[in-house]
Amino acid sequence: MIFTAEQVACVCEVLLQSGYMDRLAGFLRTLPPPSSSSLSSFSGELESVLKAKATVAFHQGRFSDLYTLLEGFPFSPRSHPLLQQLWLQAHYIEAEGQRGRPLGAVGKYRVRRKFPLPNTIWDGEETNYCFKEKSRSILRKWYHHKPYPSTREKRELAVATGLTTTQVSNWFKNRRQRDRTTDVTGSEQQIFAPGILRRLMKPIRRNFYSFSGEPVKINSNDCVYKIIF
Repeated sequence: MIFTAEQVACVCEVLLQSGYMDRLAGFLRTLPPPSSSSLSSFSGELESVLKAKATVAFHQGRFSDLYTLLEGFPFSPRSHPLLQQLWLQAHYIEAEGQRGRPLGAVGKYRVRRKFPLPNTIWDGEETNYCFKEKSRSILRKWYHHKPYPSTREKRELAVATGLTTTQVSNWFKNRRQRDRTTDVTGSEQQIFAPGILRRLMKPIRRNFYSFSGEPVKINSNDCVYKIIF
């Protein structure tokens, strides 16, 4: 079956967004070399194929091929977030393999300094945790509107931000987790504030209060709580 350049690009994008790496790799193997294909005349369609090849190379651990692909073609800004992730994650994995241990924040920073993003996948815009601020802004606005987007909405957000559906899902999951942690911490601080703790306790005698059946002595001068067992 012969595909047009537009159809090839469409299939690559659909399989890429769906995360079907094995099927994507199989489809790419059926394509003729770019030099003998009409793809060479359409940079947009060629970009979709190269982006798909780069993603497959990453998942197969062929990092040298990945770097060559990313450095050899001027990708459009819409592809940058995904390709930047591939570039950085590949270098992180290689560094971890050499050191024999996971990288911490400092280790990852050193890797980024040693292997800066090539101009072919970076337009100079400041990034935050490898996501462009524009992409993060879109996700934050949607989160305030609806913190649990549907599968269809995640796909739409992936297209709008240039990320993969998995990256979008992980962003929302991590953001919800951070908010839950903040809420719990804030509640604990509020509950155990001296004034509120006093109101929760039942006075037994002067300076002694009962909380959950245990007598607690409160020194009002230095706000020190002494639990007497």
